[in-house]
Amino acid sequence: MSNPRIQVEKFWTSEGWRRNVSFVPGDAASSPELLSGHWLPGIPNTHSHAFQRAMAGLAEYQTDAADSFWTWRELMYAFAGRMDPDSLYAVATQLYVEMLEAGYTSVCEFHYVHHQPDGTPYDDPAAMSRALIAAARDAGIGMTLLPVLYQRGGFDGRPLNARQQRFFHDTDAYLRLIDALRTEESPMLRIGVCFHSLRAVSMASIDGVLAALGGERPIHLHIAEQMPEVEDCIAAHGARPVRHLLDRQPVGANWTLVHATHMDASEIRDLAASGASVSICPTTEANLGDGLFSLPEWRAANGRWSIGSDSHISVSPVEELRWLEYGQRFKTGHRNVCVGDADDPFRRHVGNTLLAEAINGASGSTGRDASAGLIRLDTSQPALYGDDEALIDRWLFSGNRSAVSDVMVDGVWLVRDGRHRHRDGVADRYRDTLRQLTG
Repeated sequence: MSNPRIQVEKFWTSEGWRRNVSFVPGDAASSPELLSGHWLPGIPNTHSHAFQRAMAGLAEYQTDAADSFWTWRELMYAFAGRMDPDSLYAVATQLYVEMLEAGYTSVCEFHYVHHQPDGTPYDDPAAMSRALIAAARDAGIGMTLLPVLYQRGGFDGRPLNARQQRFFHDTDAYLRLIDALRTEESPMLRIGVCFHSLRAVSMASIDGVLAALGGERPIHLHIAEQMPEVEDCIAAHGARPVRHLLDRQPVGANWTLVHATHMDASEIRDLAASGASVSICPTTEANLGDGLFSLPEWRAANGRWSIGSDSHISVSPVEELRWLEYGQRFKTGHRNVCVGDADDPFRRHVGNTLLAEAINGASGSTGRDASAGLIRLDTSQPALYGDDEALIDRWLFSGNRSAVSDVMVDGVWLVRDGRHRHRDGVADRYRDTLRQLTG
């Protein structure tokens, strides 16, 4: 942060609430800005496809008697085909404003819409990536940009179809893209490495990229989201996707596996032991019918996890965390599934444990301080009345009204009284763009 020293009245940590916590110590003689109320660290969003926010709610009609992720994907491809750098900028800026108002202060942007619709690169091959960087900068959110390598249509090596052509890079072109984008890195922007999925990228290509770039940057990929993917991987390689990855790559703490919904017990054990994190996206996974992540088993193996809003059918860390817990209650028949040490009264509160694990689990996903930023909860709302130890429980489980009143990122006040400082102008541009995209 670049602002003078600040001090918050009450600050949430994974061990409990702390009073009069100071940030950004400046000159010892300077007087801190005193911030009253209840403050939390910023929440990282570790999986985002920004362009999909514009189609939220547009795929909720039946196109097939057996509608699934795979039928939804065809609609998504059609929508992606309408995006250009200007429209992507408008949609992403609106999304990032919404994220900040909801309490997300950083985002991992999993970006694969690279080229013109016919697959021809733009004059600047990084034009779509730069649109996302500009959107994050103008909204004020921290970003880990994850340009995606996407090369084939399945485990059998089939070529990409017409709608997928704008996603394609050969390995050399992908490495040039990463090199071009690395020059823009800053404390607010980190460039990571991203493979769409094992069905879309061969192990040989993954080997080539990691050999050229090294293994220190954040590395993300989708994996085991749908059972057909698991079955196809077994047919092609004789192993489930997570097992195949673990057997072939040096998976470690800077790896983030997105979804990992369908793992067996040995995959859970060995992936957790690797130190990798899983990005769980409950509202999108529910919307697409993916299934439920094996959270109790993952936590029992000391696995790390974080949350992502993915397709942005919802832009709310409250909903992601609430439905992560509720999904496990549906699955297990038990209440209060995600709790910490039974000897720690603070972590026996589900809300405190969910928030702590979601923030801590993102540490390797971003390559930067994922929780940089401060958010204040509006405890004047009746739903949040009561003692501090249960405040996060009430925030996550007691209603749908936004309780985030103020957000600071990198020393800048971005949200005051629940409103982003650029909300109106950004929304006007988004409205015009949406008319063009859906007209």
